[in-house]
Amino acid sequence: MSARPRDLRALAAIEDAGLALFLDWFGPGVQEGPLAGPAPDGRDRALVGRLLVAVTPTDDVVGFAHVVPGDPDDAGDSAHLEQLSVHPAAGRRGVGARLLAAVHEEARWDGVRHLTLCTFRDVPWNAPFYRRHGYAEVPEPQGALARRRDHERRIGLDDVGARVAMDRLLARA
Repeated sequence: MSARPRDLRALAAIEDAGLALFLDWFGPGVQEGPLAGPAPDGRDRALVGRLLVAVTPTDDVVGFAHVVPGDPDDAGDSAHLEQLSVHPAAGRRGVGARLLAAVHEEARWDGVRHLTLCTFRDVPWNAPFYRRHGYAEVPEPQGALARRRDHERRIGLDDVGARVAMDRLLARA
């Protein structure tokens, strides 16, 4: 579902809890580094795009997905999954998969044909998860996706772990 203003309070706690998983995977050097970097264009990420949340039956926010417009040179038919996060306490229950399916559905309604993302190649809940959901690596990103990868390199994300750009063609329902 689309995020409500009151849902925004939960997002930082979800991100902080997820950071613990990355600390376990990569080690403590990532804590204050590039994993918390700004958006590539310097804009406040929360003010751009679409924000979806996953909530429990008791209305607690346990995950979110942030989708931003893609490359304007792509005739407006692309979007970029900036972030998908699920609180570890709600992990391994299909929340991320349902949230990703909701992202795909909303993107289709918005006229999006290609959904891109950048993620860690070898982290099990990153690229392998997206591969299982129909994403493929983009070996030589172009346009906005290439600029995103360049930004990630500049802020040091590639120093943390191998990164990949991915794309999924969204079939019309």
